[in-house]
Amino acid sequence: MSASTFDLDIYVDWRSSFSFLGTILKVLALGPLFPALVALYYGEDLLPFLVAAAAMAVTGVGLERLRTDRDLGNREALLMVSVTWLVVPLFGTIPYLVAGQGTVAHPVNALFESMSGFTTTGATVLGEISVEQHSRSIMMWRQLTQWIGGMGILVLMVAILSELSVGGAQIISEEAPGFSLEKLTPRIQETARTLWKIYLGFTIAAALVYYGLHLAGLAPNMDLYNAIAHALTTLPTGGFSPKARSVEAFTPIVQWAVMPFMIVAGTNFALFWYVLQGEPKRLTDNPEFRSYLLAIGVVGLLISVLLGSGVGLATVPSNIGPLVGDVENSLRQGLFQTIAIVTTTGYASMDFNTWSQPTQLVLLFAMFLGGSAGSAAGSIKIVRWYIVYRAMGRQLFTTVHPTAVRPLRMSDSVIDEETVRDIFIFVLLFVSLFVFSTIVIYLDAVRTGLGISALEAMSVAIATLGNIGPGFGIVGPMNSFLPFSNLAKLYMVFLMWIGRLEIISVLVVFTPAYWRR
Repeated sequence: MSASTFDLDIYVDWRSSFSFLGTILKVLALGPLFPALVALYYGEDLLPFLVAAAAMAVTGVGLERLRTDRDLGNREALLMVSVTWLVVPLFGTIPYLVAGQGTVAHPVNALFESMSGFTTTGATVLGEISVEQHSRSIMMWRQLTQWIGGMGILVLMVAILSELSVGGAQIISEEAPGFSLEKLTPRIQETARTLWKIYLGFTIAAALVYYGLHLAGLAPNMDLYNAIAHALTTLPTGGFSPKARSVEAFTPIVQWAVMPFMIVAGTNFALFWYVLQGEPKRLTDNPEFRSYLLAIGVVGLLISVLLGSGVGLATVPSNIGPLVGDVENSLRQGLFQTIAIVTTTGYASMDFNTWSQPTQLVLLFAMFLGGSAGSAAGSIKIVRWYIVYRAMGRQLFTTVHPTAVRPLRMSDSVIDEETVRDIFIFVLLFVSLFVFSTIVIYLDAVRTGLGISALEAMSVAIATLGNIGPGFGIVGPMNSFLPFSNLAKLYMVFLMWIGRLEIISVLVVFTPAYWRR
């Protein structure tokens, strides 16, 4: 079959999708310049970042030559979103590979770390020793990848590229289902800019608070570098840290300071826009936001009680002080870890491998909750669980009253039945993929002689598919995913990719119907 015949059979204008990808790569070529400045300041090697910037820029210029006159349609937007979130992490591996330091010098490990960064998963192949091997600039690149991916690469592109504003609403809806950006302002580009300003503002606020604690003498090791590095991964709910022991490495007041910013990061950013417009009740009266806080409160207090009573501990860690009978410590550890997991940030204030199995199961449950739609958080999302709960209640009611008509409502809006159906399909697909992935990961571990438990395999599956980060056992918060085979790590890269785009946006591209009329 000739190339021209093949093109006639294809219903998707792939050239347009890839040309816009080229434009995106050109803009993102500016990203490595920030860690290059860090390298310059500390007298470190600039080459990894200059090579990455040059590779992005040159490839971007080349892909732009594919530009056609057609606007991005629904299918072209789907393709561009899926390919962008695969290609950008590929380029993100360049600094790791050129630097050639530690475990990420291996291509598969570099791809795992880069995909985990841009998708804000926070899973890592850097062990406790490996973290300390890397330069400050390489670690800052690692932090920056999460910040770029947090609000969304394509939301950023819509905000700054006028040529993407025509199909901006479609692009953003495919990148982050649940966003209703077009309702905030008349122009989608203006809305994208507004959300990125809010995101940037909270990031700056977090850095100032963290560094302010250092200046006040309350956090000796939270210097300016660490303050910026942790702010860059708090707001995107990423969880990467230049410290091998994550947030446990800092004083308790730092852990208390991080909590509200994690909660903000897991909240629908559109609600903060309404607050800025003088409508704070849009935030406080929002049922999803209230359910989100309720979930954090209930799970957090439950874990705190378990830890404080000693029931929640399998072994007593010696490096965080006593938990049993210490209300402040047990409350802080329980709330911090709950917030970090529900918002899918993945920070750790202690090694929860020391927890008892019942307490770990509570945390595993929390991994399926997720933050709000329209936030940087991953997993299933609170709003979906809210609608599932309401739909189940309605089903029970209509079973008793079969003639009753009872539409589902959220705030003052009626949720249409197609949305309810889509939510049930997504939850079913997510859970099915989780079960399948647990089996695949467990069998691969058996094949390679890596002894893991069923709980560990489950935690690996949900940690990568839900973009959460740490799991239990060998992938605990102070450990890494390095022991898994390259094949398993590539499968986890796939899970992080489709999990960030909420599965359907990626899987549909692999169907024959997508490509044909």
